[in-house]
Amino acid sequence: MKTYSAKPAEVVKKWILIDAEGVVLGRLASVVANHLRGKHKTTFTPHVDCGDNIIVINADKVRVTGNKLEDKIFYYHTGHPGGIKERNWGSILGGKHPERLIIKAVERMVPRGPLGRQQMKNLRVYAGTAHPHEAQQPVTLDVAAMNPKNKRIA
Repeated sequence: MKTYSAKPAEVVKKWILIDAEGVVLGRLASVVANHLRGKHKTTFTPHVDCGDNIIVINADKVRVTGNKLEDKIFYYHTGHPGGIKERNWGSILGGKHPERLIIKAVERMVPRGPLGRQQMKNLRVYAGTAHPHEAQQPVTLDVAAMNPKNKRIA
């Protein structure tokens, strides 16, 4: 018996729509990362992009547990001397681009390198309910119903 190894031409990519409203950020990110890599498929091959295309909507309504909105901080650097900046999760979620919180959480769960960067291009995150991918007829994946711990109310 031989181990099956998928080739890039054999991979069938589906479109999956995930609603992030009320879902805990880390649990959502782990489900999205597994589907981006293709680990949920029986034909998973580590060195081939065999994951699906993921659309996440309502990124501004994602939940975090504890005091992470005030305590967790993202640091970034402008490139100039003394240019370290910081923003807490609450200001990111309430700001102009709340989808960046989900993108960063998923990005840190996907392997670093050329394959990981290619897989991250299959992720599309939108702050509201509208998205321009209706023509692809995405299948809805209900992350909140997978486990009672996945959804938090207020």
